[in-house]
Amino acid sequence: MKILFFVSSLNAGGAERVAVTLANAWGRRGDQVCLVPAYSKGSGNSFYELDSRVELVWLSHRMRRTYLPGPLAKIRAMRALVQEKQPDLIVSFLTNVNVTVLLALQHSGVPIVVSERTNPMFSDSAGRVLKALRKRLYPRAKVVTLQTQSSVPAFQAMVPGLPAVAVVPNPLPPELLELSRDVKVSENRHCTLIAMGRMVQSKRFDVLIRVFASLATQHPEWKLCIWGDGPLRASLQAQIMRLGMQEKISLPGRTATPWQELGRAHAFAMTSEVEGFPNVLLEAMAMGLPCVTVDCPSGPREMSLNGHAARLVPLGDEPALRQALNEVMSEGVLRGALGSRAAQSVRERYVLAQVLQAWDHVFDIALGNAQQGAAPCQSSKKHQCE
Repeated sequence: MKILFFVSSLNAGGAERVAVTLANAWGRRGDQVCLVPAYSKGSGNSFYELDSRVELVWLSHRMRRTYLPGPLAKIRAMRALVQEKQPDLIVSFLTNVNVTVLLALQHSGVPIVVSERTNPMFSDSAGRVLKALRKRLYPRAKVVTLQTQSSVPAFQAMVPGLPAVAVVPNPLPPELLELSRDVKVSENRHCTLIAMGRMVQSKRFDVLIRVFASLATQHPEWKLCIWGDGPLRASLQAQIMRLGMQEKISLPGRTATPWQELGRAHAFAMTSEVEGFPNVLLEAMAMGLPCVTVDCPSGPREMSLNGHAARLVPLGDEPALRQALNEVMSEGVLRGALGSRAAQSVRERYVLAQVLQAWDHVFDIALGNAQQGAAPCQSSKKHQCE
């Protein structure tokens, strides 16, 4: 199959990593994949390693040949690329790219699949104009994919008239599954509770710091480490100072080796008020970490199988969060059992082969070879299609 795959950029982002993972997998199995960053000037390099069988085309390089203003140049370059590559299918990631692809290529005769990579009900990445264009243009795609089951009804209400909607989660990076842990989560000495993410209000790291500080005297063997950076880092550091927790809570900044840091920790916590698809929670579970997560929209409830594979607490309920963290920090046997359950659960459901199977069904729908709802994912333990 010839796949023309449009993405925003190939920088160090979650959507970009998923795009490269999928493109590499399709290329390795024999599909002809052309990966096209559409909103990047392009340097000829991808942050994530691309398989040699995947063709990389920077749209900005093609736009220079048209001598037209920016938007028109982009549309002309996209149309010329379709004419050149003669794809069987067009795949597009992220709202701004999806809208441009549909504007440029809806009459190309090639089926288009667009994918939302955030929670559309809560994301502020799409402004008023972009939302209006999405509402108008998305019904012209053959299939729209979302990342979680819980976002489907709301999105269908926001964008009526969609021909087909499928839920396809992010795959676990194959490289992560090859890693081993540096410590046993059941150890009861020098333990680390870890969290990761951009230091913005929606991550609610201030809540995690406050709750951990209230448990610190009961658990002198534990420290909290929050990896990441962002506009609230100074505020969070000041909070740690006010609480006198400088020896117990650290903010070391960004890390280039997040999986290795997860492998050195004994438990993981996520306190976000909203997520699109929390990759860090998925990766922590896959690494065998016992996880405590709030039940925010969207992703944690599905990933944790309604709290079976991770401790799931109501959003905004600090006493419940404190109790869950206290239990996990108190009991090494519980941590071991919860970590093993988490790893087994997500490695079965989110392994690349399972996600590729879901994408194949999406392709079959787009190409008219299958009907919506006949996907190979009948249980909640696997990806679901609506």
